[in-house]
Amino acid sequence: MMLDTLIDEVRQRAAISPKLGFRVRLDLDGAGVIAIDGTAMPPAVSQDGDDDADATLKMSAESLSKLLDGSLDPTLAFMTGKLKVSGSMAAALKMAQMLEE
Repeated sequence: MMLDTLIDEVRQRAAISPKLGFRVRLDLDGAGVIAIDGTAMPPAVSQDGDDDADATLKMSAESLSKLLDGSLDPTLAFMTGKLKVSGSMAAALKMAQMLEE
């Protein structure tokens, strides 16, 4: 899945999810960065690398695509090392809920 498609899918999910309350950065292993400002309503989703994020989730673009289509569980991705988290675990857990919906 191309980065623009992933951004659109994340934007759609963020718009219908409960307020995230955190700033999260999705680092897609060299394929790009998706920044989600969940402190605003509706959440702002962009390609900018937000260094002030509360949490950074690092994964491949393929893993994000699988998380979004439901073929990869966020907990399993974390346990198998396909998803790495730095920063606030609370923000990461809320983000995982948004990705599962």
